[in-house]
Amino acid sequence: MVCASDCEGRAPELPATLKILVAGGFGAGKTTFVGSVSEIEPLSTEELLSGIGEATDPLDGVAAKTATTVALDFGRITLDARHVLYLFGTPGQQRFWFLWEELCAGALGAVVLADTRRLADCFPAVDFFERRGIGFIVAVNEFDGGHRYTAEEVREAVGLDPRVPVVGCDARLTSSGTGALAALVHHLLSTATWGKS
Repeated sequence: MVCASDCEGRAPELPATLKILVAGGFGAGKTTFVGSVSEIEPLSTEELLSGIGEATDPLDGVAAKTATTVALDFGRITLDARHVLYLFGTPGQQRFWFLWEELCAGALGAVVLADTRRLADCFPAVDFFERRGIGFIVAVNEFDGGHRYTAEEVREAVGLDPRVPVVGCDARLTSSGTGALAALVHHLLSTATWGKS
């Protein structure tokens, strides 16, 4: 049997590959986030929006959006010679939520992107990770012209546990995206149970 820590109480070595999800509502900036932090050209399954989809994907607050993810986004960040971080961006529309179950298998945690123009759209992602006990943070994507709220205002509006970090983020900027990922890793390490018994 493999234990979570060795006989000397040290934390286990991390696996060579680490999986993080990037989730949130339709148009929250998930594809942009993955693309801005990935060291490789990200795999994206974006398709052009059509008039037919407007009935199921309302563009209120995101009228300039012209494409949408229909399966996933994928990116990679090499941390060091042993560790590679894989990012999986989930589709935001409700009709694709069945994919989330498959995508979350083996995930260490998640960044939930929130758009203050459509804050309620992040509720399903928050609920999904809470129900499955997957650690996550909420990163408020600061769109030009969007409302600016404090972390506590967002926390209260979304009904977040006080221990879940809320950070600001500009998904277009690599430094901002990596800052959100660092906040997630810090949160996961601070709440990890292995090696604490």
